[in-house]
Amino acid sequence: QVQLVESGGGLVQAGGSLRLSCAASGSLFRINGWGWYRQAPGKQRELVAAITSGGSTNYADSVKGRFTISRDNAKNTVYLQMNSLKPEDTAVYYCNPDVLTVGMRRLLDVWGQGTQVTVSS
Repeated sequence: QVQLVESGGGLVQAGGSLRLSCAASGSLFRINGWGWYRQAPGKQRELVAAITSGGSTNYADSVKGRFTISRDNAKNTVYLQMNSLKPEDTAVYYCNPDVLTVGMRRLLDVWGQGTQVTVSS
């Protein structure tokens, strides 16, 4: 019912920047909020940043001041601007929307395919 397409990952040197995008399509009525998560090898998936329908944001302590989450409601798209990247930011990044479908179903378990971010030292 809902599809997500992520892009923007890649290989970057420490101190560099990347911008991730995630676009949603399908049977969407509204996207209430978005989250960006990441999962490094051997570690649990963790919340990196989130944004509400009203634009309020929150961040994991490890990325505060370096990452910025934003959204374009008209395009059903969320972004994650990542600056001053560190090797410990290396992970697969996933977007996760809080979706209300046209059938008025709330979906919380919709995930993108993930995009690899690798930061070299």
